[in-house]
Formats: sequence, structure tokens, C-alpha cells
Amino acid sequence: MNDPAAQQHRTEIMNRLKRAEGQLRGIQRMIDDDQPTLEVASQLLAVRKALDSAHVHLTVGVVRQSLHRSLSNMAPAGDNATEGQAVVGHDLSALVDGVVGDVHSLLAKMR
Repeated sequence: MNDPAAQQHRTEIMNRLKRAEGQLRGIQRMIDDDQPTLEVASQLLAVRKALDSAHVHLTVGVVRQSLHRSLSNMAPAGDNATEGQAVVGHDLSALVDGVVGDVHSLLAKMR
């Protein structure tokens, strides 16, 4: 994975999952220590939100990859690309970012 944006995206998802994992361990300790059920339920809600957030980020990543893959297959790249195609490619990248942002917002509202 040489793409810095993809690596950053992967790191963000992993951090969210690690946070949820730590929260789950904390909940297990709370149950072992007979903490009040309402406090345990509150922590479970926090874990659920963390997992929902990881799911949204993962879904957005899938959409971004799919769009970039589709767009890169549409036009020649490298030595065969003209200056105009490079500008169009840049515009398409901006379009992908806009669509991905819209998908992210929509998924966040669905949580």
C-alpha cells in the first residue's frame, strides 16, 4: 500500500478499532467488579459508536477505492496521458473527494 492517503485511512480505522477493543476490556472489568448496570450500558453505547465510526470510515474507503479504480480505468495514464487528461484527472479526483464526502455525511446521519 504505497498510497499515503490509503495508509492514513488504514491507520485511522485501526486506531478506532483499538479504541473499541480497549473499551470492551474496560467493560469486562466493570462487569467483574459489579459496577452499576447503567454505567456498563453507557460504556457499551460508547463502544457501539466507536464501531459504527470504524464502519463508516471503512465504507467510505471502499467507495473511494472503487471510484478511483473505475476512473483510472477510463483514461490512459503515464506516458499516454495528455496535459488535458491530467487536468481532467485532477478534476475527477476532486469529484471523487466530493462524492466520498457526501457518502461519509450520509452514513454518519444514518448512525
